[in-house]
Amino acid sequence: MDLCPDWFNDVGNSLAYSKLAELESCNKESGGSTEIRIENTLMNKIIISRTVPAKFTTTNSMKRAIVIGATSGMGRGLARLLANENYNVGITGRRTNLLDELKRENPDRFVSLTFDMTDISAISTYMNELTKALGGLDLLIICSGTGDINEKLDFWIEKKTIDVNVTGFTALCDWAFHYFEQQQHGQLVAITSIAGLIGSRHAPAYNATKSYQIKYLEGLQQKAKKAKLPLSISDIRPGFVDTAMAKGDGLFWVASIDKAVQQLYRAIKRKRKITYITKRWSIVALLFRLLSH
Repeated sequence: MDLCPDWFNDVGNSLAYSKLAELESCNKESGGSTEIRIENTLMNKIIISRTVPAKFTTTNSMKRAIVIGATSGMGRGLARLLANENYNVGITGRRTNLLDELKRENPDRFVSLTFDMTDISAISTYMNELTKALGGLDLLIICSGTGDINEKLDFWIEKKTIDVNVTGFTALCDWAFHYFEQQQHGQLVAITSIAGLIGSRHAPAYNATKSYQIKYLEGLQQKAKKAKLPLSISDIRPGFVDTAMAKGDGLFWVASIDKAVQQLYRAIKRKRKITYITKRWSIVALLFRLLSH
């Protein structure tokens, strides 16, 4: 199949977005049988490649999910599990090669879209396109996050954490809430952290942004309840999991990715508002609450 006009390699981000309408027209003419792929750099973003994903054929027994941050860790493990549980799964992340690798494992269940969640001006476009490719959306899981040890209190390390864990997170949550509100059903799940229950001198922005996520989800739960919306909003608070995010010395109760993913999936099925992974971290959460008083 011929791709749409090759304007994307030599234009800047602002021009690229002005061409979205033109590209959408080309997509319709092409029949939409290949995959959407967008790659961005953090500054002066340039669209490198873009083709059109096939739209899944769904049945009543199939559900549609999107996993934000499916290139590694719990997000990657959960995407695999959802596909095995008869979900059609949209997978996202910044690293195209890792998304392609995952998609090759189960091409009939995955559709991928490369994007950076800090590109907030385009999040609605990305999410709408991926949802359209899936034929709808029942479940959105936000697994993407970042954080670094910052003993010297380098502002740019803190800003990077805030951009992802606060700004990008909020944009995705708001998109999901509005989408599910309009269709009158849906489930939003976000991976926060037990670190959000206490401050940290080693990684101030990480703990603070996780606290923000916890309170933001609580606010959305209240908003949905007040409006009597049939939406499920779940806050998943892991302790230490064996991923690249587990940093520092003296780690304990470190869960394997497989164990964490299994517990995460059970929490999703039960639509629990708050879940600690693994369960023993609920004891630590209680101690944090007692110490804070």
